[in-house]
Amino acid sequence: MRTLVARHGNRPYTLAPLTRAGVARIVREQVGEEAEDAFCEECWAATSGSPFEAVELAIRLGERKAKGTAGELPVMRDLAAAVKGPGLIERLEQLGTGTVRFAQAAAVLGAHFAPELAAAIAVIGRESAAEATGELRAARILADGNALGDELEFVHPLIATTIYRSIRPSLRIGLHNAAAVAVRAAGLGPTAAARHLLEVPCEGNYEAVACLRQAARECLRAGAPEAARRLLSRALQEPPAPEERVEVLHELACSTFLIEPTATVGLLREALAEPGVDPDLRAAIVYRLAQALAHTDRIEEAATVAAEEARQAANARVRLRMQADHFVWSMFRADEPDSAARSRRLGRLAGRLTGRGLEERYILGLWAWDTLVRGEPRSSVLACAEEALNGGMSWTAENRGFEIPVSLALIFMYGDQPRRAEELFTQGMAECERTGWRGSHLAVGQTLFGYIRFRRGCLADAEHWAREGLQTADRVKGAVPAQWFAVGVLIKTLLARGRTADARRLADSYRYGGVVPNAVIYPDPRTVYAELLIAEGRSAQAQRLLTEVGERLDARGWRNPGWCSWRQDLADALAPTDPARAVRLARDAVKRARDFGAASVIGQALHTEARVTGGPAALELYEGAVEQLLKSPAAYELARALVGHGAALSRTGRVQEAADRLYQGLEAAVHCGAEALATRARGELAAAGLRPLPLRYPQTDTLTAQEREAAERTALGQAPAVVAKDLRLTEQGVRQLLSAVYRKIGTDLSGLARALETFPRPRE
Repeated sequence: MRTLVARHGNRPYTLAPLTRAGVARIVREQVGEEAEDAFCEECWAATSGSPFEAVELAIRLGERKAKGTAGELPVMRDLAAAVKGPGLIERLEQLGTGTVRFAQAAAVLGAHFAPELAAAIAVIGRESAAEATGELRAARILADGNALGDELEFVHPLIATTIYRSIRPSLRIGLHNAAAVAVRAAGLGPTAAARHLLEVPCEGNYEAVACLRQAARECLRAGAPEAARRLLSRALQEPPAPEERVEVLHELACSTFLIEPTATVGLLREALAEPGVDPDLRAAIVYRLAQALAHTDRIEEAATVAAEEARQAANARVRLRMQADHFVWSMFRADEPDSAARSRRLGRLAGRLTGRGLEERYILGLWAWDTLVRGEPRSSVLACAEEALNGGMSWTAENRGFEIPVSLALIFMYGDQPRRAEELFTQGMAECERTGWRGSHLAVGQTLFGYIRFRRGCLADAEHWAREGLQTADRVKGAVPAQWFAVGVLIKTLLARGRTADARRLADSYRYGGVVPNAVIYPDPRTVYAELLIAEGRSAQAQRLLTEVGERLDARGWRNPGWCSWRQDLADALAPTDPARAVRLARDAVKRARDFGAASVIGQALHTEARVTGGPAALELYEGAVEQLLKSPAAYELARALVGHGAALSRTGRVQEAADRLYQGLEAAVHCGAEALATRARGELAAAGLRPLPLRYPQTDTLTAQEREAAERTALGQAPAVVAKDLRLTEQGVRQLLSAVYRKIGTDLSGLARALETFPRPRE
């Protein structure tokens, strides 16, 4: 029993009915081993195996000195009836009016209660309460509580339920009213009182409204938005004072947003329709309305709402905030009419900001994201993101969105510093959990954390987090974009693991092939679906999808191949039928990747160019791809490039060089969880007449002492030649050590010093 209590605490735990043998054992423990089998069988039938009723019946049989014989069956049946509902109430009523009132007040308070509180509700004195307590203890209705102090509790929750249900409805309402007053007077807080207010009719009680609102705030702080929603719905029905109605609507909408964002829109529009709304409150309502519209894939409406409010705002701070919201939703519109003009306006606004308050840092964060998708140099993008984050950004701050903090974290992923992105996402998701934001916010956080793991090459982790995100999104009504995020990341991960059939089943179950979102979603559903089509050999259909995506993104000036790799994907789709165009697309992707400057993006683009070029001319491109990816944290892309390079070398007769690349690629693929890639590497080795070797290095994220020293010296700015000399290695050996460091830590050279500050040291 202690173990059960330790595991479940106050949470309900349903006990299965006892077996015939179980009831017989309980009965014989009280009346003796001589109890007849037929008597025990009748006890089981009378109690239906209920643990509570069986124990109570056995105790009462023991008190009657029963022996468990056939002649005692009538007595047993009377006792069994007394244990059940009607019999229990009959026994209670025999104890007197004051005791009945005390028991009813206790039942209204719940399983555990303070006797003085029950006495106040029952309107009986201290001596009468003590007398009632003694009688109820003797009748095995009440017992001492487990908590510290003089709390009482019912012997079994079923007793409390039976007594509660026996109270006349009119009396029950009165008792709950009295309980609400007594609980507040006792200092037990608004949440304890609100539980009773939910059980009484609405009567325009402004004090009740205040209590319900306070209790709802406590529920939200405790991470219980469903409970807050019930309390605020009740407060609105009371109703509140006319001047408070807008506030209650806003609070109800905010609690509903975490559960059902579609319902939030209606509540907020109703609030805005009220006369004389306070300007600050109006700004908060408009902000939440725009966010709710965006989270239900009504992104154009979200942008329009923010723009209109920005034009009307008289307060400069409110206007700046509304401008930021307008820029957010405009940027994430899939059909933004003039991205270039919006980008110029955003750049001018960011350039004029002299301070670094939260509103200004949000604008700066938007500018950082804009420069990322346009493919500006990585160094400037990362610097802008760091400046925006200087001072921190909450994912769950009241009247703030999580879109900018999430986008800033993703900038580090695209900029080859995924460890930094993971740290920011871990903090953000923990914040969501603490505050009860377990809806679409948490779903997107879980999904994109999986995407970061995917980009690092941790495919098993990526699949786990994407599935977690999808399960969370499925529980939220109307959270369609969150589902698309999760399905897209999960499909990409399944394809990387070689499970094309599973990816197809997932896509079909969510009708993913027909998704044309109104918002910009990453990874883009159409590029992900095109990857699935290419994996299935349906390149023509993939070409059409990717061409549409490319035209749309090019028109907006969003040309970063690290953010959206449609050029590389289209090159792969075109290679069998139009190799010349495929090569042109791949070369363009390489140029844009070099403009951005992230080694993982350059390496992936070079790998695509090598694939579509083919033949001996591809060898130098493969070599360049591997060289770039060795300087990045992208383990899966490195594994792909190594296997591709090895296969190309093998086809030109350079077997020894091919073997080295293929062995490295096989090991990397196994560590990533890329089963299909590992199978391909084994096949290429077999075709070259080589046998796969046992894995040379265990899979671990821990740095060796030598790796740590090489990393620290490099972070201090020492040249590879100096590091090699001090560590008695070749420069190539140092580069291999650093490559392992980048993948284990999750950063490239530019983020190495910062990452080493928090990365665990190797054990001595």
